[in-house]
Amino acid sequence: MFKRNLILVFIGFFFTNFLQAAEWPYPQDTPEFEALDVGLAGDSPVDISRYLLANGPLSAAMSADGKYIAYSTRITGRRQLWILSVSGGQARQLTFGNGISFFRWHPDSQTLLYGADNNGDEREAYYSISTDGLKETSVLTSSNAFREFGAFNQQGTQFTYASTERNGRDFDLYVHDLTSNRSKMIYQAKFGFFPDAWRPGTNQILVTQTRGEDANNLYILDTESSDMVTIFKPKIAAAYEDMYWLKDGSGFYFTANQNGEMKQIQFYDVKSAETKVIAAADFDLENVILCAEDRYLVWTENQNGFYQLHLLDKKSNTRQQLNLRPGTYSLSCSKSGQLAVKINGPDTPGELVKINLKNFTQQSLLKANMAGIDAKSINFPQVVNFASRDGIQLQGMLYLPEKVGTALPPVVIDIHGGPTAQSKASWQPLAQYLTGKGVAVLDINVRGSTGFGKTYARLDNQEKRLDSVRDLVDALAWLKADGRVDASRAAAIGGSYGGYMVNAVMGAYPDAFAAGASFVGVADWVKALQGASPGLKASDLIEYGDIREAKWQTFYAENSPINTVNKIKAPMFFQHGVNDPRDPVTESDMMVKALRKKNIDVTYLRFEDEGHSISKLENRVIFYRKLATFLEQHL
Repeated sequence: MFKRNLILVFIGFFFTNFLQAAEWPYPQDTPEFEALDVGLAGDSPVDISRYLLANGPLSAAMSADGKYIAYSTRITGRRQLWILSVSGGQARQLTFGNGISFFRWHPDSQTLLYGADNNGDEREAYYSISTDGLKETSVLTSSNAFREFGAFNQQGTQFTYASTERNGRDFDLYVHDLTSNRSKMIYQAKFGFFPDAWRPGTNQILVTQTRGEDANNLYILDTESSDMVTIFKPKIAAAYEDMYWLKDGSGFYFTANQNGEMKQIQFYDVKSAETKVIAAADFDLENVILCAEDRYLVWTENQNGFYQLHLLDKKSNTRQQLNLRPGTYSLSCSKSGQLAVKINGPDTPGELVKINLKNFTQQSLLKANMAGIDAKSINFPQVVNFASRDGIQLQGMLYLPEKVGTALPPVVIDIHGGPTAQSKASWQPLAQYLTGKGVAVLDINVRGSTGFGKTYARLDNQEKRLDSVRDLVDALAWLKADGRVDASRAAAIGGSYGGYMVNAVMGAYPDAFAAGASFVGVADWVKALQGASPGLKASDLIEYGDIREAKWQTFYAENSPINTVNKIKAPMFFQHGVNDPRDPVTESDMMVKALRKKNIDVTYLRFEDEGHSISKLENRVIFYRKLATFLEQHL
């Protein structure tokens, strides 16, 4: 019966997507394969495909025994799992399917668990694979449910996860037993509850409850009795992240901003229920881990999108900063005191560095393949700050091309998704390509972005939504006054929430931008919020308001981009995946149809084998080439 239901779910899902594709009246919008002709390495400017082919690890983690580093990379064109011996040798590819979505080390350091979905639908199946790649088993088969992995217990016999299996909306909590290969619901939830770190030597796990886009509540749950005890549920919502238990289970380190604007490192003692601050700064502290049997506490400090690496030796109570190449870092470590750092920066799509915490020596384990791009041509961003018309300080990363002649360069304002995310000092293929072509890029952090305090992150909530749209126009005014770019030749681009921002600003301020490019963006907030994937519904309640209420239905019926689409004058570019579970493809379809009725110049890429992001290399090449051509043509 179970297999039959799975088949029916699959047939229904396939048939729905087939109808979506078949009903679209513009077959030219379905992209066709393009040959990967990247030109000569010495060409100037380099073809944008080379910036996509430059690759390194996307995510990485060291095994507990310190022998291996597992990492994901798109070097084959799909996001696959690879493994590298810390002692040296050639990296080995472990997975060969349609691409993975995440991976975790098993506590035995001999096995990895990974997830994979179907062409971006985000409905993951779980698999287990040995480090030699010879043993691979199905752990949780695919279904119509969304899942979120939690953590293994100390023995590695069980792991936790959240799933919408029960009703398609609420994330209930489950424990999966690897011996019997059976799952058991341990907590029936409402909206967004997610398992986190497992307390060593016990049946207890930490659980977070989503409270808007940038905050959560924290609980401890007994997996046997299902008893839930509140740890943190403050009156003013705060973020609790990066929980890491001491090996004896007496307490855990974490980051939180309940004491102020920025995230601090704190410690919670279970017996006394007391909390103390371990480290604080003027910036967010993140990525907390414990290394070498609890001796070293390691974390990052997010200074305007550039990370700094810090370490506290708990034995000697000494603290120091470890210097690495500029960018952003993710951390993992072994019991023996080896720290693995995955670096992503303006000049690298990924590098793996090992640091011996006993003497702080560094060793590069895996460097990025730069696909023949000259390192001297890489452009580093400048951090810029400027005021909006209502006095809010905005921030961004400004990429400026080399000045050629007296003409000022045109500019692209790139808006991140989220909205609670941050533009950081990371590898940006489009920004590097455009600056090579003489176009400036401003990666902007409008109000609502993270990294600048929790008040700033909430300045766009609910009725304040359109204030962040206005920030884009204020950024243009600042760029004009600054005088380094030609603000009269500007384009707005963005994906996900950034796609909504483009849709909104192009209609609300039709004379501001010369062109707009929206990727997987919202057009009609009422439909988008009513049909949002379960992973978004819990956070949407605070960020946008409860769309079940008439008040918010009225508000978004009046303040959605589809209502100002007829005011758009400039050429537009759209991209959407048919399998997108977050923003349905119909959101972009609505915008495209309305603009074509007005005879506005529209380019649309409607990928039938993608979801909310573009995962396949061939599709990424098509997308970036078309986008680059569009921007060059209209700027």
